[in-house]
Amino acid sequence: MSDTSLRGKVAVIGIGLSAVGKVPGRSPLSLATEAARNALADAGIDKSEVDGVLSSHAFASPFHRFSVAFSEYFGIRPTFSNTLQVSGATAATMFSIGAAAIHGGLAKVVLVVAADSLLTGLTPDLALRSLTESRDQQYEMPFGIPVANTFAMTAHRHMKEFGTTPEQLAEVAVVQRRHAARTPGAQQTTPITVEDVLASPMVTTPYHKLDCSLISDGGAAFVLVSAEHAQALGIEEPVYILGCGECYTHEHIFLMPSLTTTGAVESSQRAYAMAGYRPADMDVAGIYDCFTGTVIMMLEDLGFCRKGEGGPFVADGQMTYGGKIPSNTHGGLLSFAHSGMPGSLFHFHEVIAQLRGQCGDRQVEGAQLGLVHSLGAGFATNASTILGTREAL
Repeated sequence: MSDTSLRGKVAVIGIGLSAVGKVPGRSPLSLATEAARNALADAGIDKSEVDGVLSSHAFASPFHRFSVAFSEYFGIRPTFSNTLQVSGATAATMFSIGAAAIHGGLAKVVLVVAADSLLTGLTPDLALRSLTESRDQQYEMPFGIPVANTFAMTAHRHMKEFGTTPEQLAEVAVVQRRHAARTPGAQQTTPITVEDVLASPMVTTPYHKLDCSLISDGGAAFVLVSAEHAQALGIEEPVYILGCGECYTHEHIFLMPSLTTTGAVESSQRAYAMAGYRPADMDVAGIYDCFTGTVIMMLEDLGFCRKGEGGPFVADGQMTYGGKIPSNTHGGLLSFAHSGMPGSLFHFHEVIAQLRGQCGDRQVEGAQLGLVHSLGAGFATNASTILGTREAL
């Protein structure tokens, strides 16, 4: 391992969520503040110790510099700050950049925090703007290709090349709804069947309504410090960042190198290499699940099964308890909550809680290693993070 590796150099010592789902009357800044207070209380430190803030853009907020607006609202004056935007991959990039900043001496205590109020705070004008600005104005939007359609194209291609079925797609939603039923505060917990998914309204073929992620309010926050600082603070159960990797393959869907193999292959390989572990070593995973087919493709690209075998892998029960890689044990974006770019932070919260042994009825027994993969923009952006306990160092 090279001296520049981030393996084990940075620890997550605090995690926090706001209320999620339908949370009326709350701005993104308010939700972010609730999550940040909970994360700092969990870490046992005062907000005055925070000298770094990383955040993402919020669609329901007018602030382009959300990290700066948040700091003002929260009453802190950091000396390191940035508002990142690589769509759904932003969550994992915040962790890698935060770790690099701490390792490089730019900050001592970094607060990763993001929130949005997509369900109750997004006006019609803001909703239209978020839709139209999400794809290229010259080559894509005139032909009716918003983000959902780009993901649908990849699912169609996967089905054609590998025989993936609508029933296998639907099983992802069924499994994750079952997970959400064990998760306090999850937005959707009513059990569903494969038949329910296939009978729900069609959104964009092959995706039915229940194949699609939720629209939610909510935020999450995390406190990152160096491993040495965590030890000095006497943190009993820190979770360490063991590996990070990113990959950016395209902007326009028609220039995607492959519609069935994504940049997750490279981003995860980089993360595994830094961590010194393999896919088979992972105990739990948080996999970005904007659509059911996305999970099937990611299980393949992240190395949990061979390319083309994701559908049978899910149908065989391999992404739930007792399977090869329990995934999205909180219910994911499909059932727990999805508040836009902060959505994948919920995966981080769940995986870290699993590694701490704090998940009660949904605990993966003996979990010491976890992977979180964030992606966005029609698979254009991919970022992977390997997390582990002290025993995994």
